[in-house]
Amino acid sequence: RRVHREVSRFRLRYKFAIDQVATKIAILREEFEQTYDRSPIEHVRSRLKSPESLFAKADRRGCGTSLESIAEEVLDIAGVRVVCPFVSDIYWIRDMLTRQSDVTVLEVEDYVATPKSNGYRSLHLNIKVPVYLSDRTEHVPVELQIRTIAMDFWATVEHDIYYKYEATVPSSLLAELSHAAATAADLDTRMERLRDEVRGL
Repeated sequence: RRVHREVSRFRLRYKFAIDQVATKIAILREEFEQTYDRSPIEHVRSRLKSPESLFAKADRRGCGTSLESIAEEVLDIAGVRVVCPFVSDIYWIRDMLTRQSDVTVLEVEDYVATPKSNGYRSLHLNIKVPVYLSDRTEHVPVELQIRTIAMDFWATVEHDIYYKYEATVPSSLLAELSHAAATAADLDTRMERLRDEVRGL
């Protein structure tokens, strides 16, 4: 019971960090909708690693089972995903969030500019945000993923396929996924061009 209570308290600060980031995104979204009559944010999802997933990742990392070592080594305990209509929105959201004085950027992985070999595209940011507790302030890491609707659709299907085949995906399906990734990238390019043409009218 004591261990369970400690793990619950440990995870709680990450839940609060998700709340902090979600609030920041909600403010940006409402401000943009009121000011420009459109939103660069289609929807937002969040997830907090379960204790089982948390300790499994810690084991894979070889960082032990102490909560202190897990906090230092595992930076994606809290995750927030922002899905937006256009590629340019990805970088707008990044800039709006990271210029806030209480957001610290730890790491950036731009899989939009440089997709993974399987076609995966998304912008990943590891950031820290302050969580104000009753007796202290803690700066807690959150993994932020920003991607377009097309990128998110592809990533969701790819994840389901890998889960179904337990990561051993037939080569024919891998080829189809690669082709679909190229199609999704082309769709993003076309839609952005159409948007720019309409704006230029």
